Amino acid sequence: MDKRPHIKPYLYAMLAGFGAISLSILLFFLIYRFKGLGDAVSELAGILMPFIYGGAIAYALKPVCNFLDRSLRQALPPRYHRVVGPVSVTGSILFGILLVYALLLMIIPQLYNSILTLSATLPARLDALVSWLSGQYFADNEMIRNFLIEAYDALSESVGKWVNNTMVPYMQDLVSGVGQSVWNAIIGVKNLLIGLFVAVYLLASRRRFAHQAKILLYSVIKPRWAGLILDELAYADRMFGGFINGKLLDSAIIGVLCYIVCLIVNFPSALLVSAIVGITNVIPFFGPFIGAVPATLLILIEDPIKAIWFVLFILILQQLDGNVIGPKILGNTTGLSSFWVLFSILLFGGLWGFVGMIVGVPLFAVIYDMLKKLIFHGLCLNGQQQMLLDYHEAFGDPDDPGCPPPPPAHARRGKTQ
Repeated sequence: MDKRPHIKPYLYAMLAGFGAISLSILLFFLIYRFKGLGDAVSELAGILMPFIYGGAIAYALKPVCNFLDRSLRQALPPRYHRVVGPVSVTGSILFGILLVYALLLMIIPQLYNSILTLSATLPARLDALVSWLSGQYFADNEMIRNFLIEAYDALSESVGKWVNNTMVPYMQDLVSGVGQSVWNAIIGVKNLLIGLFVAVYLLASRRRFAHQAKILLYSVIKPRWAGLILDELAYADRMFGGFINGKLLDSAIIGVLCYIVCLIVNFPSALLVSAIVGITNVIPFFGPFIGAVPATLLILIEDPIKAIWFVLFILILQQLDGNVIGPKILGNTTGLSSFWVLFSILLFGGLWGFVGMIVGVPLFAVIYDMLKKLIFHGLCLNGQQQMLLDYHEAFGDPDDPGCPPPPPAHARRGKTQ
């Protein structure tokens, strides 16, 4: 028994005051030195970039590695199981390399040929487009026809000035800085190659690392909280894996369907247009619009009538994806409303660019799930079960957490005696 109970309140107050002052100083230091902190984080991220690349590659190839591991263990006798791990890792890495190589082999030559063709024939095609519009649709309206011709002449003059005054100096600066660009490219390739080796180690030791992280978590945190953290991490893994893999499959199907229709209808630059539509479809909500604009412009330069048909086809394709293909593959993976999907894309897209637009939705879904569980837990602690039940009845879903059932009456009577 403590013989000095009167000291405890003062001790707690002193510790609380010390903690508040320490947090205030830390917060002031972070705000005052935010630029330095950002520079330090950027420098650390640059040093650890091979491990970041390796972690991203390993996470993307983990489903393939697990599939190969399960299939080989079922197909091979037990005496060969010791080679299943290395074969699964090697097979998943080769699969990833071949997939990227096939995509680059399809896209880069087509992109190169399209750029050369456009650069050689763009002025003549623009002249033909203006002549076609003014003669086909506005032949009887001299004012609109003259406006189109004057606007085209002004645009041509502006483009010429822009090329001479902006692009030429920019290209000169680019050539003068080509040494730094080449060095940055070499650094990027070096980080990517090291990242491949890191991915191999991570895939080969993925189960060991998972067990080590679990042991570490249970060694520093109480079992109840450790279990909650593991449950949330498992939810985050399901969310990211399910959403990103499902979205990649969905976008691949959309790209293939677009390519087949482009070949049937004989749209220009079929492979490049389909690649643009498929790649941008990975971005939720805005992806179809982002991909439709450059693809339509490519076709518009070649054939204006086909560009109109292409826009109609893209509208039909996106309706098919949004109402049939996407729900079949993804379902309601995130559980977010359209408002929060839009919010997460704009927020993380503004922070991290293209990558943020892709990972923003599952990341915000994890944050949303954590906040929802904390709020529901707080309502249960404050005895507001009825408010939670009303919310469940009006807006809830089966996955929402609920309050634990109250203890039996005899248990409550025993506790009060």
